[in-house]
Amino acid sequence: MRSFLLSAAAYLSLAAPAVAQTTNDEQFWLNATVMGAVGGDLVYFAEVQPRIGDGVSRLDQLLLRPAIGWRISPQVTVYQGYAHVVSPVEGGKDRNEERSFQQISWTLPASRRGEIQSRTRLEQRWRSDGRDVGHRLREMIRGEYAFAESGRGVRALGSAEAFVALNDTDWGARGGFDQFRTFAGVEVPLTGRSTIEAGYLNQAINQPAGRTRMNHVLSLAVFFRH
Repeated sequence: MRSFLLSAAAYLSLAAPAVAQTTNDEQFWLNATVMGAVGGDLVYFAEVQPRIGDGVSRLDQLLLRPAIGWRISPQVTVYQGYAHVVSPVEGGKDRNEERSFQQISWTLPASRRGEIQSRTRLEQRWRSDGRDVGHRLREMIRGEYAFAESGRGVRALGSAEAFVALNDTDWGARGGFDQFRTFAGVEVPLTGRSTIEAGYLNQAINQPAGRTRMNHVLSLAVFFRH
C-alpha cells in the first residue's frame, strides 16, 4: 500500500504541471481602422492589424477585416463583414483563415463623461489546414470615461470580450470556451472624430489538455473617422 501511494503521488506531481501549464508571450498589436458613412444610414469599416509575437520578434498574425453596415438607429448598427487572417509558419507554408461574420453594435445612451458599448459578433471560419467550418460567438462590453468634467480630451477605456466556439472542427477548434480578452488603456482625440487608443491587452486562450496560452499585449489602435 505504501509503495502504491508513493507511486500515485509521484504520478500526480508529474501530471499536475502539464494539466495546469500556462505559456506566456509578449506581443505588440497595431490596428489601423478607417470608418464612416457611405451614404445615409449605410456605413462601413476596414481595418488592418499586424500582430507581432514571440517576444515581439516576428509577425504572428496579420488580419485584414472590412465590413458594410446599416445604422438601424443612433444606438444600433448591424454589419456583414469578411476577414482574411494570415498566420506565418516558420519553415513552412503560411496558414490562412477566412471568416464571414455578422455583427450587431449598440451603445447605451451616453452621458457627457462616458458611455457603454456592446459588440456581438457571430463568425463562420474556414482554415487552410482543414475542411470543416467553425462557428464562433464573441461578445464584448466596452466602457469609456472622460477625465475632464466637460467630457472632452483624454478618456479612460476598459473592455472585456469572451469567445465561445460553437462546434468542433478537424483543424483544432473545440466547442466551448475559446478565449477571453481584457483591455485597459486610454483614448486620445485627434483631429475631427479620429482617435488613438493605447493600453494593455491580456489574451487568455484555452488550449487542449488543460493548457492555457497567455499573451501580454501592448495595443495601439488608430481610428480614422469621417
